[in-house]
Amino acid sequence: MQAIVHRQYGTPDVLALEEIERPVPGDEDVLVRVHAAGANIGDHHIVTGKPYLIRLSPFGGLPRPRNLVPGATVSGRVEAVGANVTTLRVGEEVFGQAAHGAFAEYLVVPAKLLAPKPSNLSFEEAAAVPWGATALQGLRAAGLKAGQRVLIHGASGGVGTWAVQIAKALGAEVTAVCSARNVEMVRALGADEVLDYTRQDFVAGGARFEVMLDLVGDHSLSDWRSVLTPTGAYVPCSGGGGDWVGPLLRIVGGLLSSLFSTVAGSSRRSS
Repeated sequence: MQAIVHRQYGTPDVLALEEIERPVPGDEDVLVRVHAAGANIGDHHIVTGKPYLIRLSPFGGLPRPRNLVPGATVSGRVEAVGANVTTLRVGEEVFGQAAHGAFAEYLVVPAKLLAPKPSNLSFEEAAAVPWGATALQGLRAAGLKAGQRVLIHGASGGVGTWAVQIAKALGAEVTAVCSARNVEMVRALGADEVLDYTRQDFVAGGARFEVMLDLVGDHSLSDWRSVLTPTGAYVPCSGGGGDWVGPLLRIVGGLLSSLFSTVAGSSRRSS
């Protein structure tokens, strides 16, 4: 089969179309004939190998990529099923998310990671749907309830556009942050208020939210704490923090900053 492969880390220039062996499904797997695959920031991290910490994960590899074919979200038709698969059948249209390998003609995926494709979605639309799960999981983790105020930073991106719609469907009051060129698009998705970050400093705006979904990672935790209610929930889901450890560096730095601020405040009060 043909596939887009990367045999070294780097810019998209390292990607090449090659002929490689077609994968064979195991007993719990499904072989999918790929019709569409999504491209997103996660694939960018896998191809570039940055943040470098990703090279130590099962998705990476040292000193070169362990998995040659990137691509995680997919839609297509079932070509073959493993001996123990009973939930899907050959010829069925499916979509889902794999660990890697979607940028190819065929992909092996555990059956539990696939679902029948809704008939009202195109293959291209269905391949984008799995990233909506990130938004849903983030909002659920925060315990978002109807009537609460939620701030979505990075509302015009792949996850952010889903987050705006899901938050509205859950009955929340949505404030979305994006660039000027995307304001009208995000407003059309249902946001109650849309802020252009190039013109409005939402951290200094004084508004308080019960939930903050951060899809950018360009502020400290102390900044986010200032826009949350005392019991508000902050959910980080971003790639900020540099080339080495990515968002972990920003989160740890914010926690240390908060700790030092608390210690300093206690010392001042005791003196």
